[in-house]
Amino acid sequence: MLKKLAERMRPPSSGLPLASRINVFFFITFCLFSILILRLAMLQLVESKNLKEEEANNKNRPIPPTRGNIFDRKGAPIAYTTPTQSLYFRIEQGQTQDQVIALARELERIFSERGAPSPKKLTAEEIIRLMDVGYDLTKTKTKEPSFYYVPRRIKTDLTRDEIAYIGEWRDELKWIQVVEESTRTYDRENTIAVQLVGYMKPFSAAREPNNGLPFYRKKENTEGYVDTEDVGFDGIELMYQKELRGESGYKAFPVNAANKIVGPEVTLQTPKKGNHLYLTIDKDVQLMTEQAIMDHLATLQSSGNRFAYAPNARAGYAVAMEVKTGKVVAMASMPDYDPNLWISGFSTKSDFDSIQPFVNNGTITTAYGNFPEEERKKHPTSIVYMGSTIKPLSVLIGFKEGLIHPGTQYYDTGVFTYGKDNSRLTNSDRAAYGWLTPATAIAHSSNTFMSDKIGNALHSKYGEKAVDVWEDYLAKFGLGVSTQSGLPREYKGVNEFKTNKSESFQSRMVFASWGQNERYTTLQLAQFATTLATRGKRLKPLLVDKIESYDRGQLIQKFDEPVVLDETEFAAAEWNAVLQGMANVKVQGFDGFPYSFARKTGTSTQSVGKKLVDNAVFIAFAPLENPTLAVAVVVPEGGFGAWGAAPIARKIFDAYDQYYGLDGVPKGTKAAADK
Repeated sequence: MLKKLAERMRPPSSGLPLASRINVFFFITFCLFSILILRLAMLQLVESKNLKEEEANNKNRPIPPTRGNIFDRKGAPIAYTTPTQSLYFRIEQGQTQDQVIALARELERIFSERGAPSPKKLTAEEIIRLMDVGYDLTKTKTKEPSFYYVPRRIKTDLTRDEIAYIGEWRDELKWIQVVEESTRTYDRENTIAVQLVGYMKPFSAAREPNNGLPFYRKKENTEGYVDTEDVGFDGIELMYQKELRGESGYKAFPVNAANKIVGPEVTLQTPKKGNHLYLTIDKDVQLMTEQAIMDHLATLQSSGNRFAYAPNARAGYAVAMEVKTGKVVAMASMPDYDPNLWISGFSTKSDFDSIQPFVNNGTITTAYGNFPEEERKKHPTSIVYMGSTIKPLSVLIGFKEGLIHPGTQYYDTGVFTYGKDNSRLTNSDRAAYGWLTPATAIAHSSNTFMSDKIGNALHSKYGEKAVDVWEDYLAKFGLGVSTQSGLPREYKGVNEFKTNKSESFQSRMVFASWGQNERYTTLQLAQFATTLATRGKRLKPLLVDKIESYDRGQLIQKFDEPVVLDETEFAAAEWNAVLQGMANVKVQGFDGFPYSFARKTGTSTQSVGKKLVDNAVFIAFAPLENPTLAVAVVVPEGGFGAWGAAPIARKIFDAYDQYYGLDGVPKGTKAAADK
């Protein structure tokens, strides 16, 4: 019985001994483990680098923020951001050259048939170049793509028809995407303080080694920037680039080890919009200043009056600065141009070349008149000798150095002789003014008084060191040093009495005393006039009134307090003598002006292109008793300052009086102001 039970419990025979079956089991297990180990080794030793790259390469593509707007002090828009729809192309895995070229040809057709009317149509060849795929329409290799994972902007400012068509056929039009962006627009009805506001260029151009700017070549300044975004390249746009731009957002795409996009975006971080700037410029006063310059240039070119005839007066520069605050209410460099050209693009090289003489802000650096290129070297730039406008300061220096006092008497014969070779100089038109005091010497603009009693006397006192003493005094009034406005490319002028080695030190000081050895900018002259108006306080020119956030208008920063850069004290009697002289200077264009005011004309003579030319220079401030506004005007080749520059200043004073009141009471009605 037990034997039968054992037989029932025995497992059925498999045909293989038990030991063999165990060996097969272990062999299969060994093979499986070997394959697993081999695969792990491959992953670890061969493929780990690529896999790590794939894991890490969710590439972040920066999204440029919406740029803040620029307004005048009353909130009128000058430069503003408008939304636009742009078309982008992505390099992705699996694209073939034939497919990409076919897409470029199809986009050419779409843009031609459905785009806005324009003489410039994107061709397939240009589209391929913008795609940056490394080959052209003939499949000829050009260069390696810049970055595979960065989408390329093909076209901006798409029309509704283009957007609708691309959206309808999006399944067939692979690898492209319509993205909403922002573009810069400048006031299209009026050009307002164009050179002060500045212009923009693509970031790719702004960081070029030769034609770019050092600011954009520093990585720490441009984190998150993309080549296709526009950045400030001059003026306020550059000066406040960080505040206006805001902060980039990011869009992440999955990419493979070759940095090619392999799927749709996975994360999105929205950008932070830039801040708004409110300038100290008043749109209405600015426009009236610009018009005053252009109108007067036309008058000078056609006048029948020999004193006011200046056929080569092709440009004018003016700055108006509030005396109590240092705020610049008008800054005009004329002629100007349409800054929207930098955004829309220049049709031809000749169009680009035509604006080059006056792209620069002529009130702070070198600009030219509207002359053909071959003619420019024959004419002065915007930086001219200050001429007789320096004479109030010359007298103040004479007071400070004990060379003269307010009651000093001097007999002006119209001629002054100096030096071992008996060099002679005369007054304008060889006028002899007889007995003069410092005040009447300013009023009559006596060259001989300034030469004898100040320039020559200072040289006698200090010898060669007189040029250093002179330079120190000028710097305290903003001449020969930066105004500290903060504007990029601001020129600090040149003191030729320091560099003009062709003349003796004595001769340099003689000519410097009446403004024929110093060349400064119009903004420097305005700061100088303001320093005279404040009786010795040099104020920083303020260009921005406040900064606000983009969406909620929250105040970020306010610039209300005047910034005193320097201060020089003189006795009250000395100031009174200088201002009395300035109040009696003969000037044109101020008939019926309802305020007493201080002024000084200047006719700076300059050798340019082997000929002598006269530049018109003028400074003034009003009212005399309680100054509110200081003005400086420069008209290269404008002739006499009284005729070539002063009438422009009168219109600036009138404009400010209309909207603000030189006495604090605006004179224009609301209807006139609105108009």
